[in-house]
Amino acid sequence: MGSALVGGLLKNGWAPAHITVAELSADRREELRQLFPNSNVIEAPESCESAVIAVKPPAAVDACMAAAAAGARRIVSVVAGVNISTLQRASGNSVAVIRAMPNTPALVGKGACAISFSPNCLETDIVWAEEVLGSVGTVVRVPESQMDAVTAISGSGPAYVFLLAECLISEAVSQGLSPEVADGLVRQLLVGSAALLAASPETPAVLRQHVTSPNGTTWAAIDALEQAGFRQTITAAVAAAVRRSREMGA
Repeated sequence: MGSALVGGLLKNGWAPAHITVAELSADRREELRQLFPNSNVIEAPESCESAVIAVKPPAAVDACMAAAAAGARRIVSVVAGVNISTLQRASGNSVAVIRAMPNTPALVGKGACAISFSPNCLETDIVWAEEVLGSVGTVVRVPESQMDAVTAISGSGPAYVFLLAECLISEAVSQGLSPEVADGLVRQLLVGSAALLAASPETPAVLRQHVTSPNGTTWAAIDALEQAGFRQTITAAVAAAVRRSREMGA
């Protein structure tokens, strides 16, 4: 996710010299130098005014402390499950802390991200975070109490879509299509459907109804999904993700 953000900022006109990447792994530092040859890639932050923390949850506290020690006045965390109060304690009371939940489509500039922020944040801090995260997709503001729901929907959501693609490709092959044809059709199905959903003023329910002729093939498929408890399965999946997000936060 950190790499996606750096790439997005560069594409949006940020000067490479104004971006410093801190990475503890020597091997990963070398990879990042190859990816961003004109940016400063170092082992640890030396001095900074603003920082984005993109690490595994167990490393979040140390990363915040290191950024604050380097002079960061505001910190954006894209670490899953680590709440604002934990980030604030690690960063110190003088630091503006923003918690963000992006998702992997940020890798292609199509991410969806929600942010929450500490009382220490000024509007300028929040707008800065939106500018950074908006370089790879859309950004919305939500209360932190809603972050578990955001995690379950847009954070984990790409995996639900990929699982659907997986199942459709597998079943297409079982129905006689070649793996190559099945893969191509399903990828374009999802790309096209997403584009239509994004462009249309109509709701998903109405768009579905347009495709579902009475007693037709789509009607038969939707009926089978409903009979199999498709909606209940989605409800259970989201609820499980919300519970896990809360457990991680605790």
